[in-house]
Amino acid sequence: MVVLSAVGGIKRATSAVTNDMIVWISVAILICLFSIQRFGTDKVGYTFAPIVCLWFAFIGGIGIFNFIKFDPTVVKALNPQYIIQYFQRNKKEAWVSLGGIVLAITGTEALFADVGHFTVRSIQISMCSVTYPALIFAYTGQAAFLRKHNDVVGDTFYKSIPGPLYWPMFGIAVLAAIIASQAMISGSFSIIQQSLSLGCFPRVKIVHTSTKYEGQVYIPEINYLLMLACVAVTLGFRSTKSIGNAYGIAVVFVMTLTSSFLVIIMIMIWKTHILLIISYVLVIGTVELVYLSSVLYKFDRGGYLPLAFAAVLITIMYVWNDVYRRKYYYELDHKISPDKLKEVITGTNINQMPGLAIFYSELVQGIPPIFKHYVSNVPALHSVLIFVSIKSLPISKVPAEERFLFCRVETREHNVFRCIVRYGYSDVRNEHEPFEKILIEMLKKFIADDVFWLSQNVLNNDENGGELDDGVVDGENENKDVKQVDEEKRRETIEKEIEAVDKAWCAGVVHLFGENEVIAGQGAGIGRRILIDYAYNFLKRNLRQSDKVFNIPHKRMLKVGMTYEL
Repeated sequence: MVVLSAVGGIKRATSAVTNDMIVWISVAILICLFSIQRFGTDKVGYTFAPIVCLWFAFIGGIGIFNFIKFDPTVVKALNPQYIIQYFQRNKKEAWVSLGGIVLAITGTEALFADVGHFTVRSIQISMCSVTYPALIFAYTGQAAFLRKHNDVVGDTFYKSIPGPLYWPMFGIAVLAAIIASQAMISGSFSIIQQSLSLGCFPRVKIVHTSTKYEGQVYIPEINYLLMLACVAVTLGFRSTKSIGNAYGIAVVFVMTLTSSFLVIIMIMIWKTHILLIISYVLVIGTVELVYLSSVLYKFDRGGYLPLAFAAVLITIMYVWNDVYRRKYYYELDHKISPDKLKEVITGTNINQMPGLAIFYSELVQGIPPIFKHYVSNVPALHSVLIFVSIKSLPISKVPAEERFLFCRVETREHNVFRCIVRYGYSDVRNEHEPFEKILIEMLKKFIADDVFWLSQNVLNNDENGGELDDGVVDGENENKDVKQVDEEKRRETIEKEIEAVDKAWCAGVVHLFGENEVIAGQGAGIGRRILIDYAYNFLKRNLRQSDKVFNIPHKRMLKVGMTYEL
């Protein structure tokens, strides 16, 4: 809406510009805006602050000019008696007009997204010292202008601009509209990222566009869906009036929901006094509900749009999160215990074959049930088996020496390991450094450290458990001999285990990836069947798959399928 409204100001300069031309110019600006998102806010963000400061300086200065020139007596509107008289005269029409009045405060809902990127103090300072005064001056000046020109209510902003300042103001207005749209797009990316980390949204590609700021992300799928939605809304409504009705409902709903959640926080977390909570609900809640009822009056005139979008988004998030949780608890309930794993590995019907197998799993603890499914259908195991979980951390870079965390799953003769691989959002995985090569090198380092740590513990226990006698010199010589023997045994053990890993690596590396399908279990109701068999599987088929997220080399990847009955 802000882009369409800003571009609409060109009609004052020339009557040759039609409404259709304004719509298509707005569409072109929107397409360009979404096309540059992949470069990141960090690349162009340095121009935002100067442009926004110019915007507030212009609207504040023009407002003061109009206030002085036309009618300074408009300050009498601060008297609350006038609003009472307004409602007494207009009754229902005054209540309906609240839906248009609320558009004067649109943009404040962006503060909820900005809190995730800036400190509370910085937002308070900028709002109180720059934003709020400039807006008050602008609206007061427009009110003074309308006292003398009450026939241009529909285009007050551009009509009130002094002639010499029209084109500079038009350019700044368009740039400010683009920046405002950029802020909402960035906020959408951040919300999707947080929902994804909580398992409330399907997998999408998260691209961190800044190495310094975690919150600056770019999501290609969401970017193009937003672009299509914005272009469709602009072409469909073609006027700021209908889009304003939709925008008004979205803004008031955001504020009402935020206040509702704040009441829950006051009760459950802050333990606020009940009288203060009741006062907050009566004052703030009453005002917001009155505005909400006003904007809902225009539901059939464009107001249905944000509610329709919200319904679709909530449905997607509910379907994904519900099945996500069912899958997670299924794997926890059916994960393989250490005793069962040893029984599977040492089974008489299991054949050992040379090679190294990397089995990917999302479980950090325990062996996923799909491993048992694989062994029962393919009774053969590689000589070295590594269970790998790849996790993304909310930091820029993870040092190479801290990226791989290894532990042994079984005894030494079985060569079964678990590895958690941690990546920061700026870490790059490329073909010049093959993943399995780095993994094997770090595994060798872990084996050496593990054998050394174990031998040191055994040696220390022996020393602490020995009895002291008068033959101190003989005891010291004996300890030196023991240490020398232990050093030789440790070196032999390390060489033997590393040699086993090298042989397995030379024999070939295979990446085993669990591809689980989910279906509703026997006896499930019609609602659960629709939820799992149709809705969730539709989302899974049409969205990003796990192997793409993990960047597994496809040439050496083997997918192991298993069906979960939820």
